[in-house]
Amino acid sequence: MTILSRYIARHFAMNIVILLVMLWCLIVSVDATLNIHRFINAAERRASEGATLPRPLLTAYLIFDLWWPRLLQLTGFMLGVVMVGAMGFTCSQMVRHREFVAILASGQSLRRVARPILAVALVLTGLQAANQELVIPRIAPLLAREHQDAGRPAARRSGTLMVADGAGRIFLVGDFDADTGQIRDAYVWERDDRRLATRRIHADVGTFRNGGWDLTGGVAETPVSGQAMPAVEPVSRIDTGLNPSVFSIAQATTFASSLSFRQLSRMIETVDASQDRDDAGVANRRERLDRIRWSRFSIMTANLIGLVIALPYYLCRVPTKMIVQTVRCAPVALGSIMGAIIASNVPVPGVPAIAGVFVPVLVLLPMAAGMVLRIRT
Repeated sequence: MTILSRYIARHFAMNIVILLVMLWCLIVSVDATLNIHRFINAAERRASEGATLPRPLLTAYLIFDLWWPRLLQLTGFMLGVVMVGAMGFTCSQMVRHREFVAILASGQSLRRVARPILAVALVLTGLQAANQELVIPRIAPLLAREHQDAGRPAARRSGTLMVADGAGRIFLVGDFDADTGQIRDAYVWERDDRRLATRRIHADVGTFRNGGWDLTGGVAETPVSGQAMPAVEPVSRIDTGLNPSVFSIAQATTFASSLSFRQLSRMIETVDASQDRDDAGVANRRERLDRIRWSRFSIMTANLIGLVIALPYYLCRVPTKMIVQTVRCAPVALGSIMGAIIASNVPVPGVPAIAGVFVPVLVLLPMAAGMVLRIRT
């Protein structure tokens, strides 16, 4: 890499770091200001549990503990916008110091300036992919925490889960323990061909064995025609293909964007193997997981294309007012990146998820090629 390339790459990378730190400080300070009472209450609970730090230091630690994994995830979402902003600052600084004039006077093209910027952007995109595939999945439980869970290794409760099986039954589970594979406070609605409920089953605890759930405290209520009270009978077992893996998937779907490509692929295989693929709910869940799995690559590509679209606005042969160029560039470049992020998560009727997520990229590619051809150098 030549001296000029190293100079441009260093300034571009430095501006990216500065913008990221500024955004991190802004986000954390706003959240800490709005929710300081929650952090203080959490610090008091940790102190009552035996924490020895002074309250102010303990509160600061809880803020850091809650936000460091979130910032790693947010960096991936913000990288495209940050790269465009850092490129704008880098080129504006070079225009202000007449460095573009010197580059042109040496007989080099302004496209020469774009090469180190795109090289750094490619490296950062690779780091973003590594962060998404290797780091974020390891800290996914930390991302599901709320303010009151700061300082804990994971959220305290899994939350209510609702899942349908291949026979059309609806399972509503108050709590699912992924370690033991048990469900607690479970309601099951059996339905007829018209999807109308015919019987309701409630159990305190359910344990999966040999293709079904053994129920503890299971009671079934069946409506009886002409009677106000339903018929009640004990139930000890429900045979279904809805195994603990499916509940784990439903639980993980709440933070599916934090899982790796391989984990999402395994979830899709489990959905295909354990439930009726003709069921609409199963098909929707599979499509959603497939879209999450592939959209991350579409978004990374759109970030790079958005940077290419923004570059021609700042590669000026003669000194000009860069604020004007920024006003012209912002709606086009940022609109392209944000539009691609939104569009990649919207289903396209009749198009498989693996192809639909790349539709925004196909739309942006001709636009990027046209912008590059407009560079006057």
